Amino acid sequence: MSEPLPILYSFRRCPYAMRARMGIVSSGIKVELREVLLKDKPAEMVAASPKATVPVLIATDGTIVDESLDVMLWALDQNDPEHWHSEEALKLVAHNDGPFKAALDRYKYPNRYADETINRDGQRGVCAATFEDYEDRLKRQKFLLGDKPSLADNAIFPFVRQCANVDRAWFDAQPWSHLHQWLDHFLSSDRFDCIMRKHTPWKIGDEPLIFGG
Repeated sequence: MSEPLPILYSFRRCPYAMRARMGIVSSGIKVELREVLLKDKPAEMVAASPKATVPVLIATDGTIVDESLDVMLWALDQNDPEHWHSEEALKLVAHNDGPFKAALDRYKYPNRYADETINRDGQRGVCAATFEDYEDRLKRQKFLLGDKPSLADNAIFPFVRQCANVDRAWFDAQPWSHLHQWLDHFLSSDRFDCIMRKHTPWKIGDEPLIFGG
């Protein structure tokens, strides 16, 4: 009988779940992937993590990891063959997950913030200021922190993609040629193709779907 694997509850299009899957693939660790429908979340996932957001990882010792960056770090703590982890990377990710993501949500989903006065163009401007910083970095080097992808690149690009797709014509028209090339590098990669394959939503009794390794 094979050894049990960690279980990862995931949703294909969620940028948080995307980066968790990127971290697992980089680490070479195998997990049992359970694709979920956000409108019909499995009771088993909710029982493990009552906040009921993806990703949720259940380690073989029963440890619950239910923040996407923590899933990446959990995987890299076990195996980091591409040397992603650094304190500088964590600082960039903190900005992405804080002020940038707050502006992105208000730019993409202004109707969700009915109790706030939302200037959608102003929120897009906050995102643009971050992209200008990335463009400046990428003029000097191929990736955000050097000539090789790091935790920062892989944790951030799903959110750049999400922002770009709100108004693709606007994003493509901006003078960010290095940022466009950087994003295209990830979106056209075999690894992105791997993490974005479609899977039938999981249900009890399904044959385990092995992901990573």
